[in-house]
This record gives sequence, structure tokens and C-alpha cells, in this order.
Amino acid sequence: MNPIKRLAGQTAIYGLPFIVSRILFYLLVPLYTRVFLPGEYGTISVFYSYTALLLVILTYGMETAFFRYSQEEPDKNRVFSTSFLSLVFSTTIFLFLVIGFSGTIASWIQYPDNKIYVIWFALIIGFDILTTIPFAKLRALNRPVRFAYLKVINVSAAVFFNLFFLLFCPFILKHTTSDALARMILFIYNPGWGIEYVFISNLIASIVTFVLLIPEMTGFKLVFDRKLWQTMFLYAFPLLFAGMAGIINETFDRILLRYLLPSDIAEAEVGIYSACYKIAILMTIFITAYRYAADPFFFSYYKEKDARITYARVMNYFVIAVSVIFLTTMVYLDDFILPLLIGVKYHAGKGVIPILMLAHLFLGVYYNLSIWYKLTGQTNFGAWLGILGAIITVGLNILWIPRSPDHYLSGYMGSAWATFIGYGVMLVFSYLLGQKYYRIPYDLKKVIGYLGVAVVLYFATVVVTPGIPLLRIGFHSLLLVFYLLFIAFVERKEVRLLWDSIRRKKE
Repeated sequence: MNPIKRLAGQTAIYGLPFIVSRILFYLLVPLYTRVFLPGEYGTISVFYSYTALLLVILTYGMETAFFRYSQEEPDKNRVFSTSFLSLVFSTTIFLFLVIGFSGTIASWIQYPDNKIYVIWFALIIGFDILTTIPFAKLRALNRPVRFAYLKVINVSAAVFFNLFFLLFCPFILKHTTSDALARMILFIYNPGWGIEYVFISNLIASIVTFVLLIPEMTGFKLVFDRKLWQTMFLYAFPLLFAGMAGIINETFDRILLRYLLPSDIAEAEVGIYSACYKIAILMTIFITAYRYAADPFFFSYYKEKDARITYARVMNYFVIAVSVIFLTTMVYLDDFILPLLIGVKYHAGKGVIPILMLAHLFLGVYYNLSIWYKLTGQTNFGAWLGILGAIITVGLNILWIPRSPDHYLSGYMGSAWATFIGYGVMLVFSYLLGQKYYRIPYDLKKVIGYLGVAVVLYFATVVVTPGIPLLRIGFHSLLLVFYLLFIAFVERKEVRLLWDSIRRKKE
């Protein structure tokens, strides 16, 4: 149990502060969905979709390459400085090009009057890229506390400035009787702006994080090892395509919705879909925190004799965790989660939530499976798997989004199912290839059983929905308790070992 305990501990250390920061960040969703119209929120979502894609392109797999070669190279500072300087160089070129041609780019993405948005997002992307390797260094050095602290600072700054500009400044201007205070507020605040302050807040947070990471970027000689860089780049380059494909699966549907739906409803539909997408908060938080801990763990443990058995056991526990998260979210969706997180005018899209939750569950399982091509250095398979998923996702979006509004798969429902199928296909093919090139003895009966029972219990909540809220909540809670007892029964040996371990510690 020691390696699994260590991974669980690292996930908890990364996860707890990350959960706090994500909760802070997701508090903005209720704010945005009440302050902005769906069309305005749709514009925010489209720009962040472009940002996610560019972040993957402009880091070109160098983060994973850093983890790989920091384990193999004796001079770890050389690995860090080479990968860091590589990103500095490419990011500088990107900033010069985007800022220089910002007007053309704004017209190309059909926001011709918003050239300043392009410049702001170029700077956000630039600062975020430059913090990628320093953050990876903290993970490689097993410094999760500082890593999490800086992530919390980043999100806290973004939340603070969003609240300052979107709530505090308008409130003061509306209620103050002091001309001096009003002039002071107007000096830093433009009442005619709205979503602009979402972007500005993010930019400020990115700058603050970059400044706080300066100690990780200094204190040693920066050296660019050309030969090492070539080796790292050849390893990382296929991961660029895998990452691009992953982001296309994750975010490109919002861009396609904007361009494939009629212009009079497109922005609003993107806004509704994006808001409901955020309900996957618990799944996203856990998977992200897990990945922060898992990547260094997998690379550091793969030389152990029992590595493959350990990876299989990790998969079991991971599936248990994401299945519980899925079922918990779904049983309390209508009574608690949906009313708290998003405004009523966005509730029309709630049908996509279970589909997207399961899609992200598949994605989390895929992340576990994908360790085989990273450990064996066959990252080209990661690229092909990602491209396959992207082709399926984009193809189905193009096929389904423009369908007539009365068709079940039209609009954002088509996007949700396309994401589900894309991740599902990637999962299946990654498993089959992994068993050929780096066989891990996964317990498929348990994995499929846990997922299957969770889905069946979810459908039970759909079929049996008592009209009295208290009865409905009680029945749904009973189903969740049943699922937890089912897991405890199947894993009774592990539960007994855990209980004995706790009892011995008390003695």
C-alpha cells in the first residue's frame, strides 16, 4: 500500500488547496451567469477556448519532456534551463506576432471591434506559458505546498479583481455621495465595460503569479543545451499533437457552436452550454489534482518490480473516486448544485451535464491508461490517439450542431455527445494498444462494474423522482449510500487492511 498511499497523499496535498482555489474560481460562474447575458458569457467562453488551444500549442509537450528527462539526466538544472529558455524564445516570437497583427487576428476570428481582447489574451497566454516549467519544477521536486499556494494566489487574485470591477466599483458609484470617491473609482473603472474586466482580472492574476515564481527561474546559471533540447523536443513533439487534439475535444465545440449555429442564437447557446459545462467542477477538480500528483509518481516508480501491479491498483481506486463524484453530482443536481452554481436563464442546457460528466470520467481513465506510451517513449501513439479523438469530436460536431432545433442531437446536445464518443474511443484504443506494448493487468471486471452500477443508479434517479423535495433528496441519498456500501463490499479486503492499519496506529 505504500506507493498508493504516497500517491493518495500527494493527490490530497495538491488537491485540497486546489479544491479551495477551484471553488473560489467557480464562484465566478454564479456571478457571470447573473451579471452577463448568455451571449456575453458566450464571448468569454469562446476567447478562453482559443486560449486553451494556444497554451497547448505553445508549450509543445515540453512540460512532460521535463518530467521525463529530469529523472534521467544527472544535471537537473540543465534540463530545467533548456526547457525554460525554449519556451521563453518561442513565447517572445508569439507575442511580437500576435500584438503586431492583433487587428487582423480580431477580424479573422470575427471580433473586428475587439482588437484589445486579442492583445490582452496574448499577454495572458505569454505569462502563463512562462510559468509552465517553473510549476513543473515544483512538482518534480515534490514541493506541492508551494505549488498549491501559488495556484491559490493565482485564482484568488482573479476572483478578487473580478469582484472588485464587476461588483464593488458599480456599487460604490451607485451609492456614494462623495464626488471625490466617485472620481477615484472612475479613474480606474470604466462603467461602459463589462466582460472586459473578466479578461483584465485574469491578466493581473497571471502577472502576479509570474512575479511570485521568479525565485524558481533564478538563482542558478541558465544554460541552453542544444543537444539535450533536440532530444527533449523529439520526445515532446508528438505530445503537442496529443495535447492539441485533447484541447480540441475539450474546448473546440464552443468555437464550432458559434460558427455553425444561426448568428442570432449562437453566442447565447455557447453561453448556456459553457455554464452547464462548469457543473463538472468536482470531476475536473479531482482529475486535475490527481494528474498533478500522478505524472511525477508514475515516472519515478516505473523501475520498481511491482510497478505494473501498482498502476492497475491505482486505476481501481481512481475509478471508484470518479464514479462516486459522478453519482454524487447527479443525485443532488436539481435540488442543490444547479440552483447554486448557475443562473436560471442557463438551466435550459442541463441535459448535457450527465453526458459531459461521463465524458470527463472517460478522459480521466484515459489519462491513467496513457502512461504506457509516456513511460515507453512511444509518444507518437499519444499523438495518433489524440488526433483520432479530435477527428471524431470535430466531425460529429459538424454533423450534429446544424441539425434542426427539434432534433435531439442538434446544437449543444450534439456537442456533448460528440465529446462523450470522442473520449470513449480514445479510452478503448489506448487500452488495447497499451496491453500490446506495455501490459498492465487492469481488473476490467471491477472497473466496468463500478462505472456500470453508478450509471444504473443515476438512471434510477431519473426514473424515480418523488415530487416532494424531502422525499426526493432522501431517496437519492439512499441510492448514493447503497453505492458506497457496494464499493465497501467489493473492496472488503482492502477496507479490512485499512481498518487494521488505522487500529494499529491508535494502539
